Formats: sequence, C-alpha cells, structure tokens
Amino acid sequence: MIVPTPSDAPVLLRPEIAAAGVYRQGAMPPEGAFKLSSNENPFPPLPSVLRAIAQASEINRYPDGLAGAVRERIARRFGVEAEEVLVGPGSVCLIYYLIAAVAAPGDEVVYAWRSFEAYPNAVSVAGATSVRVPLTADARHDLPAMAAAVGERTRAVIVCSPNNPTSTAVGAAEFEEFMAAVPSDRLVLLDEAYTEFIDDSSAVDGSALLRRYPNLVVLRTFSKAFGLAGLRIGYMLAHPGLVAATHVAAHPLAVNSLAQAAALASLDAEEELLERVRTIAERRNRLAEQLRELGWPVPQAQGNFVWLPAGEDTARVAEALWEAGIVARPYGQDGLRITVGEEESLPVILDVAERLLPTLGRA
Repeated sequence: MIVPTPSDAPVLLRPEIAAAGVYRQGAMPPEGAFKLSSNENPFPPLPSVLRAIAQASEINRYPDGLAGAVRERIARRFGVEAEEVLVGPGSVCLIYYLIAAVAAPGDEVVYAWRSFEAYPNAVSVAGATSVRVPLTADARHDLPAMAAAVGERTRAVIVCSPNNPTSTAVGAAEFEEFMAAVPSDRLVLLDEAYTEFIDDSSAVDGSALLRRYPNLVVLRTFSKAFGLAGLRIGYMLAHPGLVAATHVAAHPLAVNSLAQAAALASLDAEEELLERVRTIAERRNRLAEQLRELGWPVPQAQGNFVWLPAGEDTARVAEALWEAGIVARPYGQDGLRITVGEEESLPVILDVAERLLPTLGRA
C-alpha cells in the first residue's frame, strides 16, 4: 500500500509542513499478540470510571470548555490556583498549543533526540526550527548541552522525563542547574507524561518547582497511569499568564464531556489506580534487570516501558518479537521501545532477547 505524504497534497502547502513526517502510532497487533508498542496501560478501566462515563449522557450538549470541575480538582491536588491549570485533549495537544503560543517562523525550539516523535511536528506546525541535542551515551538528556544550545532565536526548550522512548529520568539537581542556565524569559516544557511510574527518589518533580520558575510548564496526562488513553485528556501546570496564552492557541471545547467525567472518577480512585502503577513498575524493573543479565545494555527505566538498544539490528529484533507475538516499537537503527504490559508477555520477550543476542552484529 502506498502511504501518502504531505507533499502529495494537491494544493500549495507551507514548506515545513510539506517536508514533515506524519506521526504514526504503534502498530496494531495481530490476533493473539501482545500490543506493547504504544505505552498503554494494560489494565481495563475501573468499574467506577466506567459508571461515570455511562452517566455522562448529555453528549448532545457542548462540554465545559475549561473543564472547570477537573481543573479545580487538579488545582487542589497540587496546591495551586485554578488559574494555574489548563486541561487539554492529552498533554501532547497542550505541547502543540504551547509551541504555537511562543514560536513562529525564524524561531527555534530545543529538545533532546531521540525523544518523543511528536515534538518535531509540533515545532514544524508553528513554522519554527527544531534544534536537536543528542542524548548521552547512557540514553539520558544532556542538559548542559541543551542549555548551551539556547540562543537568541530560542523560544522554548522541551525536557521529557522519563524520556520517551529511552525511559530514563532527569535528576532533580541537574534539572535545577539547567533551569538556572536557561534565560528566564524562555519557555521550558517539562513533559512528565510517565511521572507516576518513577521510583527513583532523585528524579525531578516539576510540580514542586513551579513557584521558583515562572517560565516552567509541567505537562501531565491521564492516558498512562490512569488508563484513559482512548479518551484523550491531560493537563498543564503553569503561571496564570502562560495558561492564558496557551488557552488562546488552544482549540475551543476540545476536551469532551466523557473524558472529563472519567478524569474526575479516576481522581476519586487515585490510590487504587496507583496500586496498578506500582505493579507495572515492578514488572518493568524485573524485565529490565533480566534483560541486563542476558547481556542487553538496558538503561535504568523509569517509564512504563524499557529501551532495547539494538542498533543496526533493530528491524531484525522487532521482526523476531512480532513473530513471537510481541508488537514493539522500532526506532530506525537506534533501538526498540517495549511497553510493560501483561505479566504473560515478559517470558516471551526474554526468550526472544536471549535467542537473538548471540547472533547480533554487536554481540
């Protein structure tokens, strides 16, 4: 099948859009396979969340455009004012809005690479230019190099912790050094979509730094830990002026009423949901350690996924996993991201990893 690209459009496009790649989600699994390509929560919704969705029946009416009830609950949860919270259709949409609010043609946005694949497109849609700073040898953000890359044309810097796809977290101390090095009038986006899965006490917690750094925006989501990926709802914590500016760039009425009801019910059941998170984190640690014991140089994982650095053998490893019933996410010739899903998937992953390792070009 021929996959269309923006350059195939029959009308004149902005050059940066014509040149951009289309974001593609993780591959869908064949029947009976484990879908571990999209960092989804393997647990089904709680009955209380399903009831809340079923009771949100007035879908002939527009939703609350500010998601006011969710906004107030999140504000109380973090001890901030409602004006410091903005709810959106997933944290990735809020990133698009934020970049559009600060960057224009001729401006630059700095981020690590490899990181979340939506970042380049968010920058391109704004007409700005991406400045990609390579990860360190151990697959972590090189924060000193990122700070050094900030120049006159820089309008925003994106930090992803834990980083998607390498699962490594940014430390609190190194992040504060980074914030001190970045000019206070440049936007810093701290994407914490996977923060609930962190068990490293030295990792950064953006919510604790908002008062100290007015140029900091913290982004979080209900998609991962709370298992609402199909409903698309996330939020940002920021200075009220940044919230207002982002709201100008946002799509009106973008967070539907079902998502708002599910988010409120999830906050009511937060401790029960976080128990599931702890289960996933324990599986992740066990999987990562067993992969290291086999000889794979897996970085310290802090998201709900692990990074398998397969280099030029990435496609081959992905194919072997697929044939075994594991749908992972390959990234060029860098490696694979494997979501931590059902317990039954772990021995399958380990079996493929053990069989392949002696045959790889780097073995």
